[in-house]
Amino acid sequence: MNPPSPPDGPAARPWLLTLGDPVGIGPEIAVKALAGEARPDTLIVGCPEVVRRAAGLLDPPPPVAVVTLPEDVVQVPPGAVGVLQAKGLPAGLAALPWGRIDARAGQAAALCIEQAVEWVRAGRGQGVVTAPVHKEALSAAGVPYPGHTEMLQALSRAPGGPLPPVRMMLANDQLRVVLVTIHMALRDAVEAIDADRVLETVLITHRALQAFGIERPRIAVAGLNPHAGEGGLFGREEIEHIAPAVARARAGGIDARGPFAPDTVFMRARDAAGHPGEFDVVVAMTHDHGLIPVKYLGVEEGVNVTLGLPFVRTSPDHGTAFDIAGQGRADAASLQAARRMARRLSRTPAGVPGGGGAVSGSSAGRCD
Repeated sequence: MNPPSPPDGPAARPWLLTLGDPVGIGPEIAVKALAGEARPDTLIVGCPEVVRRAAGLLDPPPPVAVVTLPEDVVQVPPGAVGVLQAKGLPAGLAALPWGRIDARAGQAAALCIEQAVEWVRAGRGQGVVTAPVHKEALSAAGVPYPGHTEMLQALSRAPGGPLPPVRMMLANDQLRVVLVTIHMALRDAVEAIDADRVLETVLITHRALQAFGIERPRIAVAGLNPHAGEGGLFGREEIEHIAPAVARARAGGIDARGPFAPDTVFMRARDAAGHPGEFDVVVAMTHDHGLIPVKYLGVEEGVNVTLGLPFVRTSPDHGTAFDIAGQGRADAASLQAARRMARRLSRTPAGVPGGGGAVSGSSAGRCD
């Protein structure tokens, strides 16, 4: 795809919402999120027939407007769901059974992400909001990335350049968490933790929270081992890697503290009624260490933000929910929260958070 030069003015640059796995809840929550808006500013990047099938789960089903260019968002009628037809999608997506792992669904989800990023990097969209993908479906399709974060990182690489350093942040109204390691086996994640990686995470986190408007972020760094290693009795990662990274960050003027015992630091950071948080964010060493506390507080308002990309990307903090796909029961609250967060980030003076320094239209290319 070789899109022409971007149009003038922000009104013609929509937010691009990727379809997610076509047989998960992504299409349904996308339709629920966009239906009924008086001034559509978001397009689903995906297959119109899949979107129409998802729209049929609503009563009454909203109209679906198919467009071929991002700037055609201005042609989407009020109340309609706008779909930007993605190219190269496998045939028969709208006939796939709900809630089953399928390589065609994984391939389609990946293609939608690729095309959304291409349009945004060409200046044709304001940013990317992604509906959930299924990691086994991606793998079945031969997609060489374990999830959104790693795929977006690769798609953001400058020609001939290194991969940009990116991190996953999950946030809700009470807690923010940034991860040092993401999608890898726990044994591998422990081996991947070193002082440079921890420090890089703290630096990216510091820049991101400044982009959120927090002038001097208070960053708590969680330990890896029980009791943060208890002085080396339960492991030396805190002594050899995590504490030195915190010291280097503080020497650079960053308000980073720790390592703290990971079983209590999240409670200390939680900002709730009658319980002001001691910290603005927690840096956690591994995926489940960090995400269990956030998700326990409720996935309805949780948002996944990829820090360090050259564009805004947010996502709901839940998965494809195959067990309820196609039943009309999926809740779009987390996706709506992701859209609100994306708009907020696009208005920040610092630009991209944590950046390294940084009914109508053609239905050509049918995928039903």
